Amino acid sequence: MIGRLVMWLVGVVMMAGIVHIVTVFGVPAHAVNDPWKEIGRFGPVGGFVALPKVGGPERSLPGLDPAMAQAVCRFTLEAGPIRIKASPPDVYWSLSLFDRSGLHVWGFDNRGAGQKAADVVIADGVQMAQLRENPPEEFEDVVIVDWKGRQGIALLQIFRERPSLDGEVAAALKGAECRAAPLS
Repeated sequence: MIGRLVMWLVGVVMMAGIVHIVTVFGVPAHAVNDPWKEIGRFGPVGGFVALPKVGGPERSLPGLDPAMAQAVCRFTLEAGPIRIKASPPDVYWSLSLFDRSGLHVWGFDNRGAGQKAADVVIADGVQMAQLRENPPEEFEDVVIVDWKGRQGIALLQIFRERPSLDGEVAAALKGAECRAAPLS
């Protein structure tokens, strides 16, 4: 009788272990985690869209800093390189680039870059070669990022230093550009 009980307990423990292992390895494959699609609910591809305030009545993206105002842009390199331009107020700001799956690829801020405005061109390998061969004059003082994919996500964040700057911050996010800059 004791032998049967021990065998039964060993079987239950083994079955629980198998279920646990299958669950741990199986859940991530079935979890919905598509940042491209999630960000798509805020606006179309090819332009910055201001995100709702973190902690506000509207749902924003997870993991964002509530002390920052954010705008996001989904971009594709199909029509040529992408040019991102923004002129935030004189407070801390950062620009981060993510691949289509949400992996952080590149970023900079006004403290590290030593400049007040953001002016970035994102180009793939072929477009980079074209830029090197015949650089447009307007790209002379622009940061150029060599992009490995065809799509990506740009996140512009501006620090809400004090409430009196909220209008200026909102205007900077609304005026930020994220558009194709075709090579002629």
